[in-house]
Amino acid sequence: MKYIAALALILAAGMSSPLTYAAGDAEAGGKLFTKTCGGCHSVGEGARGGFGPELNGIIGRPAGITADYQYSDAMKNSGVVWTRDKLAAYIEAPKKVVSGTRMIFWGISDPEKIENILAYLETFQPK
Repeated sequence: MKYIAALALILAAGMSSPLTYAAGDAEAGGKLFTKTCGGCHSVGEGARGGFGPELNGIIGRPAGITADYQYSDAMKNSGVVWTRDKLAAYIEAPKKVVSGTRMIFWGISDPEKIENILAYLETFQPK
């Protein structure tokens, strides 16, 4: 009986772990990012704004603040902070999260693809 209780505690602890939350495949996300997002956004060393802002350190960053990109008033005034959940919602349906955004992107409806892109972007978070 004590083994069952110990197993239950281990499983419960694992379910609340941040590692189980970030279940995406960063390698698959990198390929998808290149095809879907890379035409406008950059990440990594030397990333800079182009048709869209650079996305290094995006998770935890307030929307509309990077100096090398000219944001729409809607994005600058949105009050959005890019949490993982907020970014997932934005990737799924940008105009539902920031009405009036200039981003011309219809969104991605596949949750697995969104998770993969988020896992990829997390590799560019400050350590």
